[in-house]
Amino acid sequence: MLQRFHRFRDPSLAQLALTHRSIGQPNNERLEFLGDALLGAVIAEMLYEAHPKASEGELSRLRAQLVNGQALAVVARELALGDALKLGPGELKSGGFRRDSILADAFEALVAAVYLDDGFEACRTAIRGVFQERIAQLRRSSKDAKTRLQEWLQSGGWPLPLYELTASHGEDHAKTFDVSCAISEPLPLRADATGGSRRAAEQDAAEIVLNQLLEQQRAS
Repeated sequence: MLQRFHRFRDPSLAQLALTHRSIGQPNNERLEFLGDALLGAVIAEMLYEAHPKASEGELSRLRAQLVNGQALAVVARELALGDALKLGPGELKSGGFRRDSILADAFEALVAAVYLDDGFEACRTAIRGVFQERIAQLRRSSKDAKTRLQEWLQSGGWPLPLYELTASHGEDHAKTFDVSCAISEPLPLRADATGGSRRAAEQDAAEIVLNQLLEQQRAS
């Protein structure tokens, strides 16, 4: 299955990409770091091409759907990476070859291994081959920011956001509203926004918090 992704000139790079840190040194952690950046860049390019009218926030949400740990673990399973992983005795015993985080990290490391083996164009081609159909199947969300933020938090079992009107300004016919949106988990975040209505300000504040969460998710 690995041959579908890339035919390695230097098989030792593929072996290193599939060597978990539980083995000791050397392992795939450095490759994972590089692969994460390469994968993010190519996926961003593909989404930019596929959705010419999407905003930055929409593009960020779409990318987060594709490159989160669970989604990358699915790709790794399709390539049967679990069967080829090199794990230490403890990880073998606990079923590490089935764990999403280990599989996702191995796939990112494999992306970097392709880059080192045959250059950026080969890496880009391999990534596009895996994600072309996935991107074609993505749909831009028509849900508003408050709904998307609520659903994102609910999917992780975290508390819902709290919205607070902090101030209002102007005459009744031309009032503006200052609103905050705050969450406590998975990490404490707060955003402030101003709008011509309380609802509009809440939407803008929710968008800011959601984008911060997605950025944090990509970085983790």
